[in-house]
Amino acid sequence: MFQVSKDIREAFTLPGAFYNSEEGLELCRKRLFHRSWQYIADSEVIRLPDSAYPFDFMEGFIEEPLLFTRDKQDNLHCFSNVCTHRGNILIDHPCTLNSGITCSYHGRRFNIDGTFKSMPECEGMKDFPTPEDDLSKLQVKQWKQFMFTSIDPAFPFEAVFAEMEARVGWMPVDKFVFDPTRSQEYLVRANWALYCDNYLEGFHIPYIHKDLARSLDYQGYASEIYPWSNLQLGIAKGGEMAFDLPKDSPDYGKRVAAYYYWLFPNIMFNFYPWGLSLNIIRPLKHNLTRVIFRSYVWDPSKLDQGAGALLDRVEREDEAIVEKVQKGTNSLLYNKGRYSPKMEQGVHHFHRLITEMLSEK
Repeated sequence: MFQVSKDIREAFTLPGAFYNSEEGLELCRKRLFHRSWQYIADSEVIRLPDSAYPFDFMEGFIEEPLLFTRDKQDNLHCFSNVCTHRGNILIDHPCTLNSGITCSYHGRRFNIDGTFKSMPECEGMKDFPTPEDDLSKLQVKQWKQFMFTSIDPAFPFEAVFAEMEARVGWMPVDKFVFDPTRSQEYLVRANWALYCDNYLEGFHIPYIHKDLARSLDYQGYASEIYPWSNLQLGIAKGGEMAFDLPKDSPDYGKRVAAYYYWLFPNIMFNFYPWGLSLNIIRPLKHNLTRVIFRSYVWDPSKLDQGAGALLDRVEREDEAIVEKVQKGTNSLLYNKGRYSPKMEQGVHHFHRLITEMLSEK
């Protein structure tokens, strides 16, 4: 199994082979992504009592059929969307459940919390029903308006979000307005982890993002490492757009242009004075990744200014370099690289988490 030294000064990166095999991606699917917290949808999709929202855990990658429901007491539930009788998919589209869930195949019924209710023609069955006749339950967690779940969580949800909440929780994030006109998806011909590697360091900004570099003070750029997340703090150059921070913020007095939060393994919350760019990185193949950008506007008057401007251009610049690196890591003459102790702490942290997760049985 791959190993990455704890000491960044002597550590080598993940080998090129990690990014260039379906076997490596399959290992990530089983040992890493199944056990991670994944963003599913905004709470708006299941706002009313008796509503149901079907989804796949990670569309195009882990197509596990799941279901959110909200009961009359306003409790949220998440459970399998597969009937425990013969495996039929229960709910095909978002809907209102007036009398619980009824399987369209043989009429087995479930309560809105996923517990078994009844089944036709069950006379003569021994030891029935049992807890196995209930729909398998998953945890459902929410930060602000963003809803998450995990199939088999390896770490607590709170451990992922605690640092971000403490740092930027003063923002009225739950009041940010989703803007579909500034939201889009990209297909990147590269491994999902290479895309994350690139995100996790500001080292490349002066070389790849000339316009962004004009807004950020490269010397003030800093990374903070937490157990299951990290923060890259972008400081604005003089005259560039920056946050109006409250006095109780630990960053008060700094000219913060952006908070770039990465949550293990594949979610980025990018906070700018205008609002939030939420980025979800979805593997499709070992060399193909879907990148989902969702924009939430706080202050429209600050759009298209500072570090939060020209996000589409920055994304395309990132795509171009990451696709080149994908090709390079597949070279017979490339094996591993080294980390900059100052600028690549986030990449080193990411690689350490990957190797720890993949080494667990």
